[in-house]
Amino acid sequence: MEPRILVLDGNQRASLAAVRSLGEKGLWVAVGDSTDRCMAGLSRFCQRSITYPDPFESPRSFFEELLRQIEALKIFFVLPISEATTYVVLKYRQELPPHLTLPFPDADSMEQLADKNKLFKFADEHGIPIPETIFCNNVAEGLQALEKIHNYPVVLKPAKSRLLLPDRIFSTRVMTAQSAEQATSLLKQNDFFEFPYSIQSFIEGEGQGVFALFNQGEPVCYFSHRRLREKPPSGGVSVLSESAPLDDRLRESAEKLLRTANWHGVAMVEYRVSNDGIGYLMEVNPRFWGSLQLAVDSGIDFPWWLYLVSTGKSVPKVEYQYRRLRWILGDLDRLLIILKSPRNKYSIKSKLLELIRFFKPSFNTRHEVNRCRDFKPFVFELKQYLRALRG
Repeated sequence: MEPRILVLDGNQRASLAAVRSLGEKGLWVAVGDSTDRCMAGLSRFCQRSITYPDPFESPRSFFEELLRQIEALKIFFVLPISEATTYVVLKYRQELPPHLTLPFPDADSMEQLADKNKLFKFADEHGIPIPETIFCNNVAEGLQALEKIHNYPVVLKPAKSRLLLPDRIFSTRVMTAQSAEQATSLLKQNDFFEFPYSIQSFIEGEGQGVFALFNQGEPVCYFSHRRLREKPPSGGVSVLSESAPLDDRLRESAEKLLRTANWHGVAMVEYRVSNDGIGYLMEVNPRFWGSLQLAVDSGIDFPWWLYLVSTGKSVPKVEYQYRRLRWILGDLDRLLIILKSPRNKYSIKSKLLELIRFFKPSFNTRHEVNRCRDFKPFVFELKQYLRALRG
């Protein structure tokens, strides 16, 4: 019987990239999401779409429906994409059928890197640079710690971006405080600071990342990209990016971290490189990233290779190519933000330049969602975008 794969979080762009990658290899791929229709579910490479309860609202109901679908569709390999579905599936991992392949390390390795408080302690013990850090368990500890801090800004960083509670998933946010007064206010106003978090010094510099695939503690491949345009323009989601050479120092740091943790699967290791060239560890995300399609287009086929190493098969030789990737609707959103901004933020001249850049043709750029051989996902995304504009 042919292996059957279920990709979760069908409205994520990374899910679409994974479905295209695996489906093009002739694998049978189903897509799941909490909505009736989803972007990846409309891909020509999707054989079946399923709907499950929203994991944010009812984690247990989501998992029970997932178990039912795994049995009904005879699923062999499950690939969660978002943090929410990943954390729920891993929480109840022992209840999964024994034949099912889940491309993640054991619970200890996962918790070691996914929990930022544990991550920073682990990294510091192994000589990997981290910002100056104070660990806190609740608001009271944070307020007490602020009395000893004299240099601002500081970063308030929850240990987890998603808190899995018995009846729901609670989202947190990393927040930057410019003063002791602002830090005090943020701690008191946000309930998630009653859970573990850290207070870190702010590192001036540039954000950089290393994307990796590991097989039982051994590196399989790495990838790096450069963000050319982001939404919002001040920094956020990449809307235009290009493949870039790996920074050897960051790769060595990521490799040391992931090897020591006996990592298995994909990981996005994020750094902030200071003006003096030191790469300070920011976080490790044990999942696929938004611009996954760029890596696939560049010859580093992470979804396919993850499937191969997780099923005991060898990975083909890397044929790396330089690529650019554009998320057209995200780029349009960015342009609209700039055009609507006041003149004291963007002058008429700068707005005109952004218009020219947006419409300037680039023959070396591929589009992330809209592809001629698989166009339905873009039609769906466009309809959702226009509906949001009208609403």
